[in-house]
Amino acid sequence: MHNSFFDQSLDAVSIRSRIHEVVAGKVGFYSVGLYPASLAYNCAMQNEAGRLLLAPREGRELLGAFPAESIKNMDPGHVETVLDMGSHRMGSERTANTLEDLIRRCELVVLSANSNHIEEDLLEATRLREELGRDQVVLACLAGSFNHDPISNSAYVLCEKEPNLAFFSGFHRHGALRNPFDSFTANFCHPNALTAMLGAQLLDQLSPNIQVAAGVHNVEGQYIKAAKNMASVFAGFGYTFHQDNPGVLPTLLTLLLDQCMDQAATVSMARPDRQKLYHRQPIPLTELGYAVPRIEATLVRDGDFEKVRDHTFSQLTAMVADVRGSMMLPVSGSPTRNFQAGQVLAMRMQEQARCPNSMEEFEEWCEAAGMKKGGLEGLKSLRYWPQIARKYAIPVHDASMVNLLYMAIYGRPGVKETAYQVMTESRELSSYCQESVRPSHSRRYGEALQNLEIPEALDLLVNAVIADNARQAMRGEVTLDEANEAGVAAHLQLMDSIESQMEN
Repeated sequence: MHNSFFDQSLDAVSIRSRIHEVVAGKVGFYSVGLYPASLAYNCAMQNEAGRLLLAPREGRELLGAFPAESIKNMDPGHVETVLDMGSHRMGSERTANTLEDLIRRCELVVLSANSNHIEEDLLEATRLREELGRDQVVLACLAGSFNHDPISNSAYVLCEKEPNLAFFSGFHRHGALRNPFDSFTANFCHPNALTAMLGAQLLDQLSPNIQVAAGVHNVEGQYIKAAKNMASVFAGFGYTFHQDNPGVLPTLLTLLLDQCMDQAATVSMARPDRQKLYHRQPIPLTELGYAVPRIEATLVRDGDFEKVRDHTFSQLTAMVADVRGSMMLPVSGSPTRNFQAGQVLAMRMQEQARCPNSMEEFEEWCEAAGMKKGGLEGLKSLRYWPQIARKYAIPVHDASMVNLLYMAIYGRPGVKETAYQVMTESRELSSYCQESVRPSHSRRYGEALQNLEIPEALDLLVNAVIADNARQAMRGEVTLDEANEAGVAAHLQLMDSIESQMEN
């Protein structure tokens, strides 16, 4: 998909003119939800409404994502300004903008639907660009979940499937954008540094309360958002269930943050355009605000350094702040919706002394608490988690917390009982946090097989065989129930179950 502010012209005069058009252009948000409408209200408060246009999806109200009580507390003049952003006049009547109107009038269009609609919206926007002769309108998304192809039964990050699709993300609390004194940061990412810089400037000009910085890591940004939505469910659970055990929270939250970053760094290594991302840019990444051009993690194998992770994206402050902020209980206002889902999970597990029987039951708990399941991207991401972990070869020890949450909802009955014990007993959860991050040592044994002339290598394998035979003699095909009877710690039982399922 071509997705640039510029065509292939080499004419300096036309390029100069085009740059002026872009920097003076408008930004459009299609399929308006809570975030775009809040952003529009912020612009209205700051008298910066002229740069932003909105277009609701057919059948949706422009302010429909807000509770009625929130709308009552808004300034009527600002509300009128927001309604003007989402409509145009045809004679004396106000007509809602459409996606076609945005493509005609804007230089950057953000498709703000969640993962349920984003792919069909992208297809329609691409068709309209071509039909209207507006191929130089840049398209972006902000969907924070994994997409799924029912035909191939595969899950993926949309920005990897469409590598030139821009991604926009920032952290804000519900209601914060309606506070005239609050502010927030965001990142606009596109794999071409120049496109990223121009797009970030357009978004940065929407309101003085909004600071947007450019980045090239659209795939990593979208993956982080999907991963942190799952992690924030666990964070909400931890804050609520273990509020009387504050010692476990720092460990839990640190691990959730670190594992989101490590997973994204593994995904970054799998980018087919990775070398192009760093070596074929029109301007250096340091000009966008990156402190250094690249941050890589390596392991020594057979005496050689092997690259295993790319953490360059971690220099995007707003992306990291989004992860951290989504896992915090705010001093005032409401936490994120996925965090609230975790709070509901904790309260129901306390009441019923068990994990949810299914994802459907968990969603029913959330809806009973006033949350629409369509807005809980963390739960949708969790549904496709095993496919994502396999697709991107996410190491088990880099995803132990998501694996625990997944087993609590999708595991077999015996696994759920063990997951419940690990999640609800402070000592078991702390032990799980400590032990589950240790990588398996399978490579150590592989290297030993190649070096049998070394006594220590042979001893390692001999001891492994003895230990395996002894374990089988003592346990045979041990079930979780039998393991409970044998007194094996719950967190160790669960780690065995996770490794056997996720590594197959």
